[in-house]
Amino acid sequence: MLLSLLPGPATALVVRSAAVHGRRSAFLTVLGNSTGIVFWAVASVLGISALVAASETAFVVLRVVGAVVLVYLGVQAIRKTAVNKGDEPGVARSSYWQGLITSGANPKLAVFFIALLPQFVPPAAPVLPWTLAMALILICVDLVYFTALAWAVSRAKRAVVGSRRIERLTGAVMIGLGLRVALESR
Repeated sequence: MLLSLLPGPATALVVRSAAVHGRRSAFLTVLGNSTGIVFWAVASVLGISALVAASETAFVVLRVVGAVVLVYLGVQAIRKTAVNKGDEPGVARSSYWQGLITSGANPKLAVFFIALLPQFVPPAAPVLPWTLAMALILICVDLVYFTALAWAVSRAKRAVVGSRRIERLTGAVMIGLGLRVALESR
């Protein structure tokens, strides 16, 4: 479960949400990301993850969609003219959906659930409950790690003048991650 600690799109999104909108928004982003993990867990049991892993076309389509989502979120962060507060209408829903879409459009999660997790399902054990249990463990690790990260970032933002700079920086990081996703090979 050390994979949760590796920086990636979810980390950048949680940092941005915490820095710009506060801990509540970051937590909703984490919940959206967790929903995406459940999606990929169920998709792996249904064979959808295997399709993405086996089909170059499906993988490329998902990778391009993921890259577009990341670049779009990054551009939106940079272009934003006013800094929203976490309690404004729409921020909570947006935070959740951004986490969900970022996780759901991540082709590496599909490959992770089809290539790595099946190794831990005991022979003759029911696949769905075991896969969901492992997804739940991953979600718990994510919740602990990302909640601590959101708390630290929201505390640290007081020391940084203007969360506008933070939003631009995290927007640039999201664009960079999107470009990396678009350009990397399997």
